[in-house]
Amino acid sequence: MKKLLSVLMMGLFVLVLAACTANENTGSEPGKKSDDGDKTEETDEKVLYMNNSQEPTSFDPSIGFDSLSWAGLNNLMEGFTRLGQDHEPEEAIAEKWDISEDGKTYTFHIRDNAKWSNGDAVTAGDFVFAWKRLLDPETGSPAAFLAYFIEGGEAFNNGEGNVDDVKVKAVDDKTFEVTLTSPQAYFLSVITNPAFFPINEKVATENPQWFAEAESFVGNGPFNLTEWVHDSHFVMQKNDQYWDAANVKLDKVHWAMVDDTNTEYQMFQTGELDTSDVPPELSEQLFADGKAEMVDQAGDYFYRLNLTLEPFQNKNIRKAFAMAVNQQEIVDFVTKNGEKPAYGFVSPGFADPSGKDFRESNGDLVKTDIEEAKALLAKGMEEEGYETLPEVTLTYSTSEAHKKMAEAVQQMFKENLDVEVKLANMEWNVFAEEQTALKFQLSRSSFLADYADPINFLENFQAGHSMNRTGWESKEYDQLIKDAKNEADETKRFELMYEAEKILFDEMPIIPIHFYNQVYLQNEAVSGIVRHPVGYVELKWADKK
Repeated sequence: MKKLLSVLMMGLFVLVLAACTANENTGSEPGKKSDDGDKTEETDEKVLYMNNSQEPTSFDPSIGFDSLSWAGLNNLMEGFTRLGQDHEPEEAIAEKWDISEDGKTYTFHIRDNAKWSNGDAVTAGDFVFAWKRLLDPETGSPAAFLAYFIEGGEAFNNGEGNVDDVKVKAVDDKTFEVTLTSPQAYFLSVITNPAFFPINEKVATENPQWFAEAESFVGNGPFNLTEWVHDSHFVMQKNDQYWDAANVKLDKVHWAMVDDTNTEYQMFQTGELDTSDVPPELSEQLFADGKAEMVDQAGDYFYRLNLTLEPFQNKNIRKAFAMAVNQQEIVDFVTKNGEKPAYGFVSPGFADPSGKDFRESNGDLVKTDIEEAKALLAKGMEEEGYETLPEVTLTYSTSEAHKKMAEAVQQMFKENLDVEVKLANMEWNVFAEEQTALKFQLSRSSFLADYADPINFLENFQAGHSMNRTGWESKEYDQLIKDAKNEADETKRFELMYEAEKILFDEMPIIPIHFYNQVYLQNEAVSGIVRHPVGYVELKWADKK
């Protein structure tokens, strides 16, 4: 790690100089900005300046299944339930719901004053249209698996059933009924995910690309999309048609797209942003000064190993690479934002029926062990008949943070295994397509929980799952996940999930690095932003003095 530390110290010196430059402007009150970013005269408008880092993947709720899209979608639209300020699901477009005695049928009652931003009433038919579209194989939604708990949903999505078998229906304009395959303790949390937002059927029928531009976008949430300059910025304005508009305090939210933490930090320093991530090189000082804040976030930073490409078809070679990584050194010297090193995949924060945390109960499933890593590498090479290990390339999506992480891991493979690993990077959209197509040997990845339950972490590695992206398959694992999803007894359900995670790490198609948290800086004049552990940023209750 000596070379790594030297590089990091040099980076620290450069960034401190940049920070000093930015600080020259600190203390001056910036003028309000117009939507194109130009300074204007002071107004009484409450405008919040945020950063989305990159262009949203899509504002189509069925397609925008990632953190780049969620920040926007979660504030432009709303489902039956919304995560409240306590991070628990609460009434949203639905004012109430009924649950059948067997726990399988939910009947949602939509608010009389629930409207779309164009003034149309939100109807049960809009939800039927959206949920069936989510499951339609022609939609190609990466989030379709979330709706497999709907009776008939998985068969329709897999091409084995038809749309009429999906058990969702509009009882009347304001009453929606859904039947599940089995009782689901986390159902009301799952449907807070943007994938389950309604779609105005009339608008979508007239214009299938309604979500692609601000001029055509129609939402039902706290804010409207009023401007979208692609790859530059987008702007939201308070939605006066929203059923709870009286509790929305902001007039406007301006989202920049700056994919560099150091630039973002400098924009925060000069008042161009109201929040910012924390540059790793400054985190220690910012924490010491009490300026950095931290909240939990359910998710992982990890690497995927591709079992369809050499040399990672061999389990012992996969384990060797995993054990050669020192997660503690990475969070101490690279990320430096108080993250917890990950020795399993399910993050802390999920209590089992006994009250014990899932992560604590299932323990550390992989740990740094250099001697064992060397022995496993030798064993695996012998099993495959390798005299020389095939060339390995680690690929990551273009980002300074991902680059630093990749360089650190590359150095560990060199020092701990004497393996030279090449690095490659590409832009996010291309990277995502190539990773899904299993084009990479070893590649960076991340997961943010879609809903608050451990099964959401573990279901990602089922055979054929859109989020698997490793080529790994296990019938035993798949059966455990299936059984857990159909198990009503919570104690038994957690036991099934514990067993499944152990199988995952015995096979080692992934290398976990750290669990996420949310470390940020925030303008003291701003209050009420809610950062949910599952990754949604909530601006409904935000305010700015």
